This record gives sequence, structure tokens and C-alpha cells, in this order.
Amino acid sequence: MITVDGSQGEGGGQILRTSLALALLTGQPFRIERIRARRPRPGLMRQHLTAVQAAAEVGRAELHGAEIGSLELTFAPGAVRPGDYRFAVGSAGSTTLVLQTVLPPLLCSPGPSTLHLEGGTHNPYAPPFESLQRTFLPLLARMGPQVSATLVRPGFYPAGGGLIDVHIEPSPRLAPLELLERGTVRRIRATAVVSRLPRSIAERELHRIGERLRLEPANLHAVEVQDALGPGNVVWIEIEAEKVTEVFTGFGERGVRTEAVADAVAHRAQRYLDADVPVGPHLADQLLLPLALARCGAFRTSALTAHAQTNLDVIHRFPGPRFAVELQGGGVLVRVIQDR
Repeated sequence: MITVDGSQGEGGGQILRTSLALALLTGQPFRIERIRARRPRPGLMRQHLTAVQAAAEVGRAELHGAEIGSLELTFAPGAVRPGDYRFAVGSAGSTTLVLQTVLPPLLCSPGPSTLHLEGGTHNPYAPPFESLQRTFLPLLARMGPQVSATLVRPGFYPAGGGLIDVHIEPSPRLAPLELLERGTVRRIRATAVVSRLPRSIAERELHRIGERLRLEPANLHAVEVQDALGPGNVVWIEIEAEKVTEVFTGFGERGVRTEAVADAVAHRAQRYLDADVPVGPHLADQLLLPLALARCGAFRTSALTAHAQTNLDVIHRFPGPRFAVELQGGGVLVRVIQDR
């Protein structure tokens, strides 16, 4: 049985989610200790427990230690079973992080699956729905599996209550993916969404981003959401290039000026444009498991975050491919190099 240190590296919940996904993919049981031990509230929180329970249901796994606050967990997987599943976080915890756990094994399962995920859809500590839909899933489609995601109802932090429906048409084998060049930037658009807040917040954010990135009014879109359970504000910049589309997101917070939110997301988008790499730092993290599944592929990014490096370390704990990371052309090249 593999033993994983849940406090290693950046020490967050991604260590648990990656371990669960790899256990289902390899059939390898594992024990994780010191789960989130260095965080202010260590152990399993609700969204982590939902991910554990979802993985156990999809993979018919045996569990020990699956409870709120637990610092240790043992997970022994069975066979992955496609089907129609509903998983509820029960808070504003991220639905997209629960999806990250069960999606990889379902990508190459024997049949199609549908997931209904309830909880937070726009959470400052997780990939928001738009990043999933516009960036990550189109890249998966190039590898074979066809995954569609629908935002049925948004769920903003801290109220939650959102719903995402995901349909997965698996592929028996994933094709390699190489993202080494970005190509020509075709369009840059910004969207600002408000729920139960003045529309002027969105308009101010868009005005600031338009100034910073020199965008025409036709590429600035304000949206008012009517069906969310609580207030919220999210703004994203979508950069559509020849080889890849990237999304950079910011969230309004109480006590933070609207212009500061816009400045932060515009700064991240500009850094990406200046770096001349195809893959942004958060997308780099998300691509590691699909490339491991394909057992071949490569991408260029500006730099690996501590989160991504920890993800790599966990992947290397399980049977399967290894990655090489090397400096190249002012960025970082990440590529699959071998199986063990």
C-alpha cells in the first residue's frame, strides 16, 4: 500500500484529490496521513469529504477514516463504474474540485457517465466554471474523450447552492497532447457577472480592464444573474489564441475596491500575454493527470506553481509515467518521459 504525506509541498487538498484519482486509475490502494496538517483548519473539510465519497462510489472503494476533521484516510479501490451520479458538497465548497477527482477515471471507463454536482461553482480557491468549460474541456476533447458541462445554477461563495451537470463520453485511450506554442491571439474578451449586487460593479470592472488591456466595448460584457442563492461578483478575461484558449478570473470581495479586483485579473492576463507561452500556471496544474493518462505529451508554461510541483510529486508516488521539467526559451517545458 502506498503511503502519502498530506502535508508535503503546499499541503492542500489537491494531494488527496490526485491520490484518489490515481488510486482509481491504477487500482492501487493508498493511505494518506497528516491531511492538510499545516492548514489553519487541518483534516478533511466538507468538500474534501465529498470528493472522497464520490471517488468511493465511482470506484466501489473501501474507506477508513472518512469523516470531517480526519487527518488520516485509507482508500482501497475496486472497479470504476460509469453511471449517473449526484454529489452534493452541502456548502460553497467547490464542485469543480470534486469533478477533478472523479473525471480522470471516468474518462477511460467502459461507458458514458453523467454527473450532477451541487455546491460552489465560483469560488476564489478553485477553478471557476468558465475555466473548466472554455479552457480545460476543449483540450480534453483533443485527446479523445468528449465532456460537456452545463451551468444550471451559479453558486457563489459563501452561499453556494450552485449546480453543474457534466456528461462524459469516454475514450479507451487518450491521445497525446502537445501545447508548445500559443499561436496568434485572435480575440480577448472580458465578462463581469454580478448576483444581487449593483450592475455598476460589473461596469466599473469592465471599464478598468478595457483601459488596461485596450479592449473595444464590443469585447466587454456585463451580466446580471437572477437565480443564485446569494450575492456574488466574478470577472474573467478570455484570451482566445490559435492553439489554446486561456481564462483568468477575479472575484469581488467585501472591503476590496472594484478597481483592485479588475487590476489583479488584468495583471495576470497581461503577464500571460507577455510570457508568450500557451499554458497559464493554473492550467498547467490541471493538465498533469490527463497527460499521465495518455502516457505521452508536453506543454510549455511560464513557471510551475508550488501547487503544480506538489501534484507532480504525488503522481510520481503511484505506478505509471514520470515527468521531466526543464527550462526552455524563457519558460518551463513539462513532458512525459517514461513509465515505471
